[in-house]
Amino acid sequence: MTVSQQTFELSPLTAINPLDGRYFDRLTELAPIVSEFGYIKARIEVETKFLVALSQAGVVRPFTKKETDYLLSFSKNINLDLAQEVKTVETELRHDVKSVEKVLRRILSETTLADVIEMIHFGLTSEDVNNLSVRLMLREGVQKAILPATNVILDHLVALIQQHKALPMLARTHGQAAVPTTLGKELTVFAHRMQREYTKLESFRLRGKLNGAVGNYNALRFAYPQVNWIEVSHRFIASLCFEANDFTTQISPYEDIIEYLQMIHRLNGIVRDFDEDIWRYISDDWFTQEAKKNEVGSSTMPQKVNPIDFENSEGNSELANALIDGITRELAVSRLQRDLTDSTVLRNLGTILGYTLLALKSTMIGLGRIRANERVIRERLDGDWSILTEGVQTILRRDGFEDPYTLVKSLSRGKKITKQEWEEWISTLPVTEKQRREIRSLTPETYLGYAVELCDEFLKK
Repeated sequence: MTVSQQTFELSPLTAINPLDGRYFDRLTELAPIVSEFGYIKARIEVETKFLVALSQAGVVRPFTKKETDYLLSFSKNINLDLAQEVKTVETELRHDVKSVEKVLRRILSETTLADVIEMIHFGLTSEDVNNLSVRLMLREGVQKAILPATNVILDHLVALIQQHKALPMLARTHGQAAVPTTLGKELTVFAHRMQREYTKLESFRLRGKLNGAVGNYNALRFAYPQVNWIEVSHRFIASLCFEANDFTTQISPYEDIIEYLQMIHRLNGIVRDFDEDIWRYISDDWFTQEAKKNEVGSSTMPQKVNPIDFENSEGNSELANALIDGITRELAVSRLQRDLTDSTVLRNLGTILGYTLLALKSTMIGLGRIRANERVIRERLDGDWSILTEGVQTILRRDGFEDPYTLVKSLSRGKKITKQEWEEWISTLPVTEKQRREIRSLTPETYLGYAVELCDEFLKK
C-alpha cells in the first residue's frame, strides 16, 4: 500500500503540528487545559455556574445545596466521552456553544434540575460564554504549566548564583573584554528579569464580560427589568476571579489578553537572551556539558556534545513570540460590534503556551547538564590585565589628574596586557607613589565592585 492509499489517523507520527506530535510527551499538562476538550470544559463551567447565579439572583427557583454543589463542580467531572458527545452534536448544529447547551439540557433533564433546563444559557450570547472560557483556559494554562516551569528555572538559577556569586569572570561588552564581574552576578540579572515577569503573570487579573449581544443586557433587562443585571454580571465574573468589563461590544475588548500575552512575550525574550549567552559560554568552554553515555552529538563527529537544549529553547521561544506578535495585532481590531477573526485566532492560544512551555523545559534540561569550568573562567580573566584600566583612570580623575582617560587610552587601547606587563606599565605611569600603590592593589580577582553583594541582595528577596 502506498502512502497516498493509507488512512492517516492522528498520532504523534501523523500530527501536522510538532506540539501534538514530536513534543507532545513534554506538554501533557497543557493538553487537558488548552485543547478542544479544555475549551468545551471551560464553556460547561461557565454555563453551569451561570445557572447557579440565576438562582442566586432570584430568576430561577432556589437550588438545594446538593443541586448547587452539583452544578458548581460539574465541569471538574467532565470526561472525553462527554466532550465527544458535544463534538458530535456540533457536526449537526455547526455551532460550538449551542452544542454545549444541548448536551447540558440532556444531562440535566435526567436530574432534579429538569425543571430549569430552559434557563441554561438564558439571555446570553455565545460570546458571553466564550470570552470567559478563553480566559479561564489561558489563565489555567499559565498557572499550571508556564509559571511552574519558570519557577524550576529560577530554582536552578538560584542554586547556581549561590554557588558562583563570588567566582570572578571576565565581562564582555560588544563581545570585547570589559571589566571583571562574577558568574553569579551575571546569572542574577537573568533571574531577576524572569522573576519580575513571573510576579506580574501570577498577579495579573484578566477581564471578562457577561452582558448580551452587544454589551447592553438587552434581553436580560427586557425579560426581568426588576433585576439589576449589572450587579449580577459583576458578581458572576468576580466568582471566576476576573474583573468585569462594563464597556464592550459583543466581544470584551482584548487589551487584557494582549497585555497578558506581552508578559509571556517578555518572558520568552528573557529566556532566549539567556539561552544565547549560555550557548556562547559553552562555546568558549566556560561551561561544560554532561556527556551522557548513549547520546550521539553528531552523525560524523563522535566527540561532540552539542548545546541542543538551549538551541531548541531559542527556536521555540521565538516561535511563541512570533505567534504572540501576530495574534495581538489581530485581537486589537474588531469590525463594528463583532466579526469572527478573533474566534479562530484565539484557538491558537494553546499553541503559544505550548511553544513557550517547550522552550522553558528545554532550558530546564540544558541547565541540568552544565557545570561552570572555573579553571577556564579564571584563566580567561587573568589573561588580560588591561581590563583594570577603567579603575586606573577613575582613580586619577578622582585625584585631579589632568585628562587621565587619554593617558590610559594611549597606553592600553587595543592591547592585551599580561600581569607582568601590567606591573611594568604601572611603573611608567606619571603618578605619585601613593597613587601607584593604590593602582597596584587592583587585580582582576578583586576589582568586582558590589557584584557579590548584589547577588546576596537578590537571594534575600
